[in-house]
Amino acid sequence: MKQQGAHPEDTEGTPDASSRPDTAEEPDGAHRDVAHIDEVEGDEPLLPARVHRPSDLMRLVGGLLAVVVLLAIAAFAHGTTSGLEQDINKGTGQAPDLLIKIAGLASSIAILLVPVAFAIERLIKRDGLRIADGVLAAVLAHGVTLATDLWVARAAPDSIQDALTQPSPGDIHALTDPVHGYLAPVIAYMTAVGMSRRPRWRAVLWVVLLLDAFSMLVTGYTTPFSIILTVLIGWTVAYGTLYAVGSPNVRPTGRTLMAGLRTVGFRPVTASREEAADAAESGDRGRRYFVTLEDGPPLDVTVVDREQQAQGFFYRAWRNLALRGFATRRSLQSLRQALEQEALLAYAAIAAGANAPKLIATSELGPDAVMLVYEHTGGHTLDSLADEEITDDLLRDTWHQVKALQSRRIAHRRLVGDAILVDRSGTVILTDLRGGEIAAGDLLLRMDVSQLLVTLGLRVGAERAVASALSVLGPDAVADCLPMLQPIALSRSTRATLRRLARERAEREREAVLEASRHSRPARAHDADESRPAVLDKAGKKAVRAEQRAEKRAIDEAIEEAREEDLLSQIRHEVLRIRPQAPVEPARLERVRPRTLISLIAGAIGAYFLLTQLTHIEFGPLISNAEWGWVAAAMLFSALSYVAAAMALLGFVPERVPFLRTVAAQVAGSFVKIVAPAAVGGVALNTRFLQRAGVRPGLAVASVGASQLFGLGCHILMLLAFGYLTGTEKTPSLSPSRTVIGGLLTVAVLVLVVTSVPFLRKFVVTRVRSLFAGVVPRMLDVLQRPQKLITGIGGMLLLTACFVMCLDASVRAFGDESTSVSIASVAVVFLAGNALGSAAPTPGGVGAVEATLTVGLIAVGLPSEVAAPAVLLFRLLTLWLPVLPGWLAFNHLTRKAAL
Repeated sequence: MKQQGAHPEDTEGTPDASSRPDTAEEPDGAHRDVAHIDEVEGDEPLLPARVHRPSDLMRLVGGLLAVVVLLAIAAFAHGTTSGLEQDINKGTGQAPDLLIKIAGLASSIAILLVPVAFAIERLIKRDGLRIADGVLAAVLAHGVTLATDLWVARAAPDSIQDALTQPSPGDIHALTDPVHGYLAPVIAYMTAVGMSRRPRWRAVLWVVLLLDAFSMLVTGYTTPFSIILTVLIGWTVAYGTLYAVGSPNVRPTGRTLMAGLRTVGFRPVTASREEAADAAESGDRGRRYFVTLEDGPPLDVTVVDREQQAQGFFYRAWRNLALRGFATRRSLQSLRQALEQEALLAYAAIAAGANAPKLIATSELGPDAVMLVYEHTGGHTLDSLADEEITDDLLRDTWHQVKALQSRRIAHRRLVGDAILVDRSGTVILTDLRGGEIAAGDLLLRMDVSQLLVTLGLRVGAERAVASALSVLGPDAVADCLPMLQPIALSRSTRATLRRLARERAEREREAVLEASRHSRPARAHDADESRPAVLDKAGKKAVRAEQRAEKRAIDEAIEEAREEDLLSQIRHEVLRIRPQAPVEPARLERVRPRTLISLIAGAIGAYFLLTQLTHIEFGPLISNAEWGWVAAAMLFSALSYVAAAMALLGFVPERVPFLRTVAAQVAGSFVKIVAPAAVGGVALNTRFLQRAGVRPGLAVASVGASQLFGLGCHILMLLAFGYLTGTEKTPSLSPSRTVIGGLLTVAVLVLVVTSVPFLRKFVVTRVRSLFAGVVPRMLDVLQRPQKLITGIGGMLLLTACFVMCLDASVRAFGDESTSVSIASVAVVFLAGNALGSAAPTPGGVGAVEATLTVGLIAVGLPSEVAAPAVLLFRLLTLWLPVLPGWLAFNHLTRKAAL
């Protein structure tokens, strides 16, 4: 057998050579014959030497949470901890001295001997990797205990120090150790080497730990909370180490499979590995082998081990959290449970009259793997069949198998193309029943129907898929599945396919728009040349406008011709032709919507940033020194900026969008930018808002892109203009010549670098081309309405003016005539700070904007005692105070389906 990567036989979990039926107590000749039989055709895939188990990560997180809870109890329940210590000291104080001495001596010896004895036992069995893991965990645990001791002694609250320490019996002026430096490494070592999975060693471990804890408590060298914290630290560090470095891979090999088949009465000759069609989704379904026998028909064998079962754990955990209880199987499932579930589903499916692989044997392959043996069913999956081979009879036969399952309330849960097998006689066989459900509810059964409709529709189209379902299940059963016809109810691979098809449809629509625009350009250029000599001729102007309207109609017609319905809509329309009154409103399958979760996380992050910022503000001097007239003016300019932002957006949207709702969307953006970079959150929110307002997705993206592009140009022009004006005022820190020339030279150097490096040149050209491909046609629509363009550009200028005036009013609120600076200098500072804030990855540009504005104001001549509170007031009015109104607006627009 050819095997790549780590050999699981060298690690724990695979039967030793002495326990294998093919190698135990046999002559050399017999051993060579068996070894020749134990061959697997084809190379086994490369197996990693170590795997990262999600269970280790979950235990790490659980240990960290337990440590936090313990410290919280120690900090806030001081009376409880003190009472507990007194009760324990009173109870243990009555123990005989002889018993205490014997327990202390035995535990101190055993605490060192037990790990050494286990290490020797592992080394004899050539399992040195586990010993190395244990030593690493012990070293890390010792480091954590030292850090914890230092923190408790110097920085921890008094209540935590009292709970974890007490006066040392040998020296009343000294305190006992908060964490035992020798006990935590031992616990980490024992956990990392896997001693807890062996009953005898586990019993010895607990006896030693209890004896040591008893002797330490009785002699007064520790506290109950110190012992618990020590155990938690050792346990947590061990699982953190195991997840970081990985656990030894104990996946069984083909040789182990052959030996396991002989233990259940088969005489295998060869086995060949079958590659999975979809590794991303089917990786946890087990490895499949085709096995030939000496005296019988071949077999299909599925091997499931812990590593494969762990694949997709986080995806299943998220589905269990986000969806209702019927949505998916348990995230964590033991091998025994997986074996029993698949066996039960196989027997139940055959008893229901459906064609399913016949399970004839099951067995464990050591402690970390199981196998299921089926009768061989040759054939091809639905995905591998050619389109002409998928006949109407084949479709109806598939629905008959599903109907048989549903007659006994069995849900398949994964009716995708590779789970539908067609044998040599054309009979449909439903495979991959491992994730199914018996005694399933109506929702699960309807989800199976909707999934199969989409699976067949992807191959033969919506019309044939629905027709075959109607002929077998009937109109009512098919109509009942329409509320389940939504992406979240479909399998992972099906959703990925639908997303790919959606991208292809959008690309075809975009190409149609570009083609229509290219065809109209020659005629537009010709008409422009003819009308140029007669600029004042009204007839010429009417002709130009008529040509522009004709071009817009051509683009709209091209979009309509290129528009295609998605598959789910096509299926709905086919069903509604038979049952017009069928319910089509999607059912609520989500327990927690992503939007709700994002809102909660965003609120928590926003509150954190707000509290951290407010803690550095001295409100007494800030309130007493401020001139409230200028504060009110700053608030007015801040509020006016949302109206200007709405104008700047609507100026590049030819479609009719409600103005007040657009203003509300800009207010909601003040909440979104707290949890996302300023250059990302606003773009996403405005795009989503325009789509909800009825603007097609491609045009919404183009409108926001055009607004951003014009905004960037205006920003650069205003920065240069105000920089020049600032220099003409002879401001010592900002020279117009150096600023302008330095900026131009920087841009020139960047352009040269980009154009000279092929990779960068290709990258920029691709991005710019994709940007202008959508923006230029959109700008043609805007140019047909000059008032729209004026509104957009005017809104951008007004938006910048509002922020500049808000910052200027904040400066005047804390300054006087002797400390005032020109409005041009304030504009330069704001424009520079806003540019850095957009580039900074922090939400709302927190940190970068404050630092830039403060340094900039000081550079233009403002005293630091005025610049700092002015910037804080400005950020308070433009970033933090609008968070609550923004959150209210965000939720209001969400309820109104405007976001």
